[in-house]
Amino acid sequence: MTEDLVESTLRDTLQREASGIGVLEDPWPGFAKREVRHRRTRRLGTLAVVAGFVAAAVGVQANVVPLPGWPSSIETASAPSGLAEGPTRGSLAGDRAWLTAFREQVDGFDDPQGRGRWEVADRKEIRIVYASDRPGVRLGLVFAPLRLGSGTEWHFLWYEGPTGADARQMRESGGEQNTDPSVLAFLRATPEDGGFAIAIGPPDSTVTIIGEPHYSPSGRVEPRQMGVPDGSGVAVAVLPPSRLPSGLLARVTRDGDLVHQERLAGGAFGPSFGLPGKSTDTVLDAAVQGARGPELDRTILTDFISTALEESCLPPTGVAVRLLWSGPVQGQTAALFTVQPTDGGVIAYVMRSGTDGSRWTDMRLLLPAEGAQRRPIGWRLRAEGSQTRTDKVMVVAPADAATASVTIGGGTPVPVPLDSSKAGTVTVPLDQSATVTAYSADGSVLASTPVPPGTDDSSGLPGDTPGTRVVP
Repeated sequence: MTEDLVESTLRDTLQREASGIGVLEDPWPGFAKREVRHRRTRRLGTLAVVAGFVAAAVGVQANVVPLPGWPSSIETASAPSGLAEGPTRGSLAGDRAWLTAFREQVDGFDDPQGRGRWEVADRKEIRIVYASDRPGVRLGLVFAPLRLGSGTEWHFLWYEGPTGADARQMRESGGEQNTDPSVLAFLRATPEDGGFAIAIGPPDSTVTIIGEPHYSPSGRVEPRQMGVPDGSGVAVAVLPPSRLPSGLLARVTRDGDLVHQERLAGGAFGPSFGLPGKSTDTVLDAAVQGARGPELDRTILTDFISTALEESCLPPTGVAVRLLWSGPVQGQTAALFTVQPTDGGVIAYVMRSGTDGSRWTDMRLLLPAEGAQRRPIGWRLRAEGSQTRTDKVMVVAPADAATASVTIGGGTPVPVPLDSSKAGTVTVPLDQSATVTAYSADGSVLASTPVPPGTDDSSGLPGDTPGTRVVP
């Protein structure tokens, strides 16, 4: 195992362990740490931060993009990333003189770990992926082989300059080491002036940028498209001034099928919980009314709610939060709670907190608003000390339920033993579907809910996939 791989593995592990630490008085540190979970291993360049909001170049994950428009007499070797294939995109794609000069301007950078300077290994192999003028800035994306000592690695590098900049005015402003991503994105926005976001995907795909999702009362998610095309496989979204911009998603589709989606923005550009003017204590007091199980630490609950709002791309205002149940699960603190935007569907979350400060989301399930609070909820537990799903299903019945059962496949309902908090466990084979049902004291059915399959994909919104909603 190389030194870089050891360091990367250790860093990722520590980030996961630290990612969920929340602080009630100031939720921002925990929120910022949670954002790490949505990013891949990368090198981020130094970017401007304006008024506490990000002016960031964010590499997301990709699979195919541009090849430069340099003179045909110059031959280039095959690049080790599909994202760098194809012609240069953007409004400057036809400006050969500017592209040639820009290619000569591409430079390396000082290693952030102080090991020296990354230098261009072979200038003729540099590929210009994208070059265009955006509001207030000229932007370029290149793919270049860089050498540090005896080692050569490929890097995506963003360059920017003023609108209409000469190639010599372009300066490197961030990037990432090649991980063969499916999307590369750049975000620049401030709360006072707004800004823009760009997402670049494969040339044979359609890329869209969405935000401000609507969770309909019927139990479906309806994302709002914000981006407009800027060439094949490129989307640009103009972001209006806002004190509370929502999280954004980049979606890549091919022939109408969704092939990839990733958070385009997060961190300071995403929603956070407990902003000035929204009393954290008031929200928590309302959330815990009628909750069952041992009292949940408010710092943990604050972090759980912050994570749910972030993952759902919801603001902290206009959202009702309700803690249904909390209790110990395999030595960790678990909670089942719901968030519901005004006049919208209900999103049920199950989260766990470890004694080491780790946080995990075990379930996200979008429910129709009608009858949501009467539904029993079941989710698959993980193996102790592992994130592997097991055949054990945890069931939490509604407060007015007398009994509950689980139906496995098309079999006969099996009773679920419930404790005083209306929670219990039952065995469901991993290869079997199941539905939990709650009954009133007279034996009538209150409601039934399918047990989610327990997929771990959290890149999209709750309700995006059949496994995160109950409606077909």
